[in-house]
Amino acid sequence: MLENKIAIVTGASRGIGREIAIQLSKEGAYVVINYSGNEAAAKDVLSIIEAAGGKGEIYQCDVSSTDAVKVFMDDIVNRHKTIDIIVNNAGITKDNLILKMSEDEFDIVLNTNLKGAFNTVKAAVKYMLKQRSGKIINITSVSGITGNPGQVNYSSAKAGLIGMTKTLAKELASRGINVNAVAPGFIKTDMTGKLSDELIKKVEETIPLRKLGDPKDIAEMVTFLASSKADYITGQVIQVDGGIAM
Repeated sequence: MLENKIAIVTGASRGIGREIAIQLSKEGAYVVINYSGNEAAAKDVLSIIEAAGGKGEIYQCDVSSTDAVKVFMDDIVNRHKTIDIIVNNAGITKDNLILKMSEDEFDIVLNTNLKGAFNTVKAAVKYMLKQRSGKIINITSVSGITGNPGQVNYSSAKAGLIGMTKTLAKELASRGINVNAVAPGFIKTDMTGKLSDELIKKVEETIPLRKLGDPKDIAEMVTFLASSKADYITGQVIQVDGGIAM
């Protein structure tokens, strides 16, 4: 389904990004596994991909750095001649109530989660425009739709991604570039793994499907949006959340 496609997944060394990279590879894409600091985890993802017969590479880059991202995208195109799929997944949390949240806690989350996506798209889209094709998928969150106490930084960044998605979809549609967003709910990752069993149970009671999602649920949706099956879909925010944000 994605044979000969070059896919870049930011923040792909763990959690949802890891599953997205693996799933895109299963469908035939050559996957660039971007990571910021955990090289060992990124290499582990690449090992899984290669063991299954797929192809890819790891690439260290802090997406909050405009200059570093430009070098990253230019290097990929110089070596592979194209960028077909971008998944803006890189994200961090620095949770705190507004009265306790520092300026640094706000800025670092916005710089990674929102500016990082801006940097990536800005550096890569010139190549997509020339080839008149491309798929951009932004990983937002239900927190950007409903808000979440203690996450004014994270929710603001994820809401910003939704606005970015819709604006880019309108700007780029005439050149054959699709831009969509996926909004996960509570997903089984390292982040939710830190929660107590009691808290997990309370969370599950708020979800109509009564369970947390799996990273594969997000990866399957991203893979669909990256494929030709989604050629007539753009500017959409698809919630994969068990119904929590209906």
